[in-house]
Amino acid sequence: MRIQTLTLAAAVAALALGAAACTPAEKNEAQADADNAGAAIQEEAAQVGSAIAAGAGEVAQEVDEATDELAQKADEQKAETATDEKGN
Repeated sequence: MRIQTLTLAAAVAALALGAAACTPAEKNEAQADADNAGAAIQEEAAQVGSAIAAGAGEVAQEVDEATDELAQKADEQKAETATDEKGN
């Protein structure tokens, strides 16, 4: 995806440089192309951001579940240790 973004950015830059020697109609077309490229980059960035947020949410939930399990095991171990100490 990063390569696509860089390619798109290079295309926008080329359009911008080429626009300096164009007719007004060609400049308008180049501007429209650049606007479309910018919108595409923005959309891709939003999708990447959403994917990262979703992944981070899943990881946070997994960490929460894992720490809950560890806490439960620790409580069980404490209870077992307390029982063993009473027996001695």
